[in-house]
Amino acid sequence: MSRKYYITTAIAYTSGKPHIGNTYEIVLTDFLARFRRKQGYDVVFQTGTDEHGEKIELKAADAGVTPKAFVDGVAEQIKGIWDMMNTSYDKFIRTTDADHEEQVQKIFEKLLAQGDIYKGAYKGWYCTPCESFWTESQLVDGKCPDCGREVKLAEEEAYFFRMSKYADRLMRYYDEHPDFIVPVSRKNEMVNNFLKPGLQDLCVSRSSFKWGIPVKSDPKHVVYVWLDALTNYITGLGYDCGGKSSDKYEKYWPADVHVIGKDIVRFHTIYWPIFLMALGEPLPEKVFGHPWLLQDGGKMSKSKGNVIYADDLVKFFGVDAVRYFLLSSMPFDNDGVVSWDLVVDTVNGELANVYGNLVNRTVAMSNKYFGGKVSDGKDYEPVDDELKAVVTGAFAKVCKKVEEFRVADAIAEIMTVFRRANKYIDETAPWVLARDESKKARLQTVLYNLTESIVIGSSMLACAMPETAAKAAAQCGASLRGFDELDKFGLLKDGTEVVDKPEILFARFDGKEIAEEVEKMYEERKQAQTAPAKEESKPAEKNVAAETPEGVANIIDIAQFKQISLKVGTIVTAEKVEKADKLLKFSVRIGEETRTIVSGIAKYYTPEEIVGKQVVVVYNLRPAKLRGIESCGMLLCAVSGDDVVLVSPEKKVADGSEVC
Repeated sequence: MSRKYYITTAIAYTSGKPHIGNTYEIVLTDFLARFRRKQGYDVVFQTGTDEHGEKIELKAADAGVTPKAFVDGVAEQIKGIWDMMNTSYDKFIRTTDADHEEQVQKIFEKLLAQGDIYKGAYKGWYCTPCESFWTESQLVDGKCPDCGREVKLAEEEAYFFRMSKYADRLMRYYDEHPDFIVPVSRKNEMVNNFLKPGLQDLCVSRSSFKWGIPVKSDPKHVVYVWLDALTNYITGLGYDCGGKSSDKYEKYWPADVHVIGKDIVRFHTIYWPIFLMALGEPLPEKVFGHPWLLQDGGKMSKSKGNVIYADDLVKFFGVDAVRYFLLSSMPFDNDGVVSWDLVVDTVNGELANVYGNLVNRTVAMSNKYFGGKVSDGKDYEPVDDELKAVVTGAFAKVCKKVEEFRVADAIAEIMTVFRRANKYIDETAPWVLARDESKKARLQTVLYNLTESIVIGSSMLACAMPETAAKAAAQCGASLRGFDELDKFGLLKDGTEVVDKPEILFARFDGKEIAEEVEKMYEERKQAQTAPAKEESKPAEKNVAAETPEGVANIIDIAQFKQISLKVGTIVTAEKVEKADKLLKFSVRIGEETRTIVSGIAKYYTPEEIVGKQVVVVYNLRPAKLRGIESCGMLLCAVSGDDVVLVSPEKKVADGSEVC
């Protein structure tokens, strides 16, 4: 029977669209979950969204929507980005889920009844963005010590949790479980900065706002953020405070690891363990506080205009390339850095030059010299043993690094396989062997060894780049291998046939061109955010659309809708865009005009089945360049789950007809 493995991310706060630093955590956790599955573990991978609090209430009010409508939109956007990044979570929990809210109420009442929670009053300095109270001594230059923003003096009735009651017990737990917090630097920070100075009782309810889970016995209070948010890790498994927890909870709790950002280590290694102690539940095995991914040496900020989003990067480089950058570029303990230039350098230098080039050269030579068939000629030389030692020795090193959560180092070990294989090509010079008929067996062996190295290396890389790794193995005529086979060399069957036309796995990018396109994208986005609404003959109502955060459906008036020109067109030609798996290029006839439009629907339609189809086009959209092609318009599609369907008129109409 396989051993269970329960892994979680922190739940994302629904205040807005997550930037690439937030996205790193879900990709990192996905890598770890995939790796454990391949090791044979019975994995449950949970993620989700944290949706209550004053900050949400204020943002919803500013947007002119209800808090629930606000969080519904943002949660959908967050889930969409997690799905776009091909993450394999098993459960996406929302703290507005009815079963979660019910258990939070029951937990609060249980802790209140046993004396761990008491009613009092709070007066202190409050940071709304962090939803945290601070004492005067905790402020840094009069501002929030966590985010550096302004704080306000607040006083209100509240319930408190007796943290000090469990402080000594928590210290003993740290001593008895030295690997509970990783890296160890995070543990030292918790002990020295929070436990040793003495824990203050924690505010666990608020009465100055309404957007939260009501305290059942005192409904003017709502449960405060951390008692609500942290308990998702058990409610998502079916925990029941009344003693009727699900079989799933009994099987998978405690968590094997909570993967979180370093800024919330305190809440997960002090508050959360103490809550669990009070509930009489086991503590998680481990909390991994990963570092931040910074932009140009500083935190990303919308106000600075330097925010990088995952979907922006994916549009340029593809999902697997972005996943690779995130996993390979983040140190274990220190903060990492992201920039468009760094992504370009990584894709060009490591993915295109090292990995993609190796696959392409190997498959091309197998086709050129042996008609696409790979066989071991059994003509060996010492250099073969050196290659095999690197290839078969890599997996144990990778496993050790992953066990230590040093994922970037694990990726580096995998890339060592591909670098060594490229060096092997230079050492053996297959093009020279091909000129001598007596060296045919030797040439066979060289190409066999290269193909085998690619399959083994790709099988290790699959947790980071699932689609690309499978594609590389398939080009070599093979499937990805199980982890129990990665220390063995020579499993490729003689006579294996590679593909006849190897596909370029990674195109090289011109950094200057990318920089120009990115600058244009940011400028258009900035103009769209600051453009004033058109004046109307009567006083305009509040422009909710301009203020509604990303992820929430904007409320617009008829004048704004009329700014969008929708027309019917007929697709005249359709073809795939070179080096872009998702893009199709269309010629669309719209009245007397024929336009070129590029659309990312290659996964859902072939060029042949779409020619002649009538479609609805966003006619007045600003032209944009995609893979060097100017796209003048957008095709409207309906999205249902994983399916994407072009929007068409109910019956044939004249090209150029207005849609209104």
